[in-house]
Amino acid sequence: MDRMQKEELVASLNGVFGSANLVIVTRPSGLTVAESNDLRRRMSESGASFKVTKNRLTRLALRGTKFEHLTDLFSGPTAIAFSEDPVAAAKVAVQFSDDNEKLEIVGGGLFENAVDTAEIKTLARLPSLEALRGKIVGMLNTPATRLVRVVQSPGGQLARVVQAHAAQSEAA
Repeated sequence: MDRMQKEELVASLNGVFGSANLVIVTRPSGLTVAESNDLRRRMSESGASFKVTKNRLTRLALRGTKFEHLTDLFSGPTAIAFSEDPVAAAKVAVQFSDDNEKLEIVGGGLFENAVDTAEIKTLARLPSLEALRGKIVGMLNTPATRLVRVVQSPGGQLARVVQAHAAQSEAA
């Protein structure tokens, strides 16, 4: 890799660190090509990405970003999982590491905060952003539906009383 390619890689990684909300540092020890491709495919399907990195270049790319505190995690064979959705990369990385012992989660960053392996596993258990949005919309719609029922209810009750009174008058 020549100097120009290294500069492009550092700039690209810096852009990733600038736009991502979650970065997870992993150690992919002995992953086969098929396993790596499977992990990349899963990440892509969930809106996240997985990239094997060069430590020295990654440390350069971290400078001046909100994830600069991750610099110490880059030693030995490393790869990063990242996403704009603060849950997507965590879900896939944790599930994959549970299924495959060759991927170790070292730590990461959520927004500007450092997170350890336990916190990443907790993040993975959270519902996705889309699921949370659906719940919020459902909660907002529920009171409106109840309000309509309450408003319609007195009118319906009044109509039944009038009908019952009319039925009594006809019977008499």
